Amino acid sequence: MTEHDQLLAMCQRLGAAPAQAEVMARQLAKRCDQLMADRGLSRVEAFSYLLRLVTQGRTGVPPEGFEGTQPPSPLPRAPVQGTETH
Repeated sequence: MTEHDQLLAMCQRLGAAPAQAEVMARQLAKRCDQLMADRGLSRVEAFSYLLRLVTQGRTGVPPEGFEGTQPPSPLPRAPVQGTETH
């Protein structure tokens, strides 16, 4: 089984439809190559990092340093004209 086949199977096990899993598998491999070039990681280290992100994201756990911010408060609604009560 090739690396691509393994990634494809994993993405499908995580719930992606076949076409979506194909795109995800290719993106993971491409990002792995980028991490290897940019950070000097081995292929195993890069994939380990990416797969940890994928599985954490799947369970709703943000990676360290990726927590984001609170969503903005909803804006108060202006009354619709003609519906005010006096």
